[in-house]
Amino acid sequence: MRPNFYALASRLIAFVAVLMVSGFVIKSFVMSSGIISPSDKKNQIKVKGAIVRGDTTVQKLALVFTGDEFGDGGEFVATTLKQKKIKASFFLTGNFYRNPVFHSVIKKLKSDGHYLGSHSDKHLLYCDWQKRDSLLVTKKEFTTDLANSYKELKRWNISSADAPYFLPPYEWYNDSIAVWTQQAGMQLVNFTSGTHSNADYTYPEMADRYVSSERIYQSILTYEQKHDSGLNGFMLLLHLGTDPRRTDKFYRYLPQLIDELQNRNYRLVTVPDLLNS
Repeated sequence: MRPNFYALASRLIAFVAVLMVSGFVIKSFVMSSGIISPSDKKNQIKVKGAIVRGDTTVQKLALVFTGDEFGDGGEFVATTLKQKKIKASFFLTGNFYRNPVFHSVIKKLKSDGHYLGSHSDKHLLYCDWQKRDSLLVTKKEFTTDLANSYKELKRWNISSADAPYFLPPYEWYNDSIAVWTQQAGMQLVNFTSGTHSNADYTYPEMADRYVSSERIYQSILTYEQKHDSGLNGFMLLLHLGTDPRRTDKFYRYLPQLIDELQNRNYRLVTVPDLLNS
């Protein structure tokens, strides 16, 4: 008896359809649950709607600097990056862009071809530290603040197309902030966790929360050694300036950090280069 090819084809189509639907349901559950999940691009990682790591199979990472009220490391960082021929990403608040004290370093960073983006306008705290789902701003407050930050960028001839990635103030956000950012035409990003780099703002009076620069430096190298993917796709966050009470400035470690990362064969790129690879 000849096989009924029409019947077999129909069954195959139905089977594939079931697989597709099942995959969609599973993916939808993972994405909606708020747990770590893949982004739309291969091997990138998202948390609560923000991209927090680029391709984990490629030996590239991005140095990310944020700035609001402090910018004491600006000149040192800009000079170091130029000497090392490295491009980095700077997410600065409207407060920072407006401050005439920082105008010379902003000009230098822009002329040297670094990525300049938004870190909000007034450095608002979007959601509760303990109850992350509890918003402390309305959608209107968020969008107004975000729009005002891009007005400041425009004064520096930087358009929203030039700066499509937005890093939230305090590096703290939730799903609503991610959605609102997307609705505004931007992509929310955040630093890659696992090292102490983002603790370079702490100072001794913070007691147990204080992290020395040497400890921060070692945490980066230790993470790289202990994980199979190393620092691949990392967005390594540092602060462009810190409270005067912190005299142990981590940005002073930048030259040796860059040398060590390059010795380990990492390419240091901007956030757009990292995420669009």
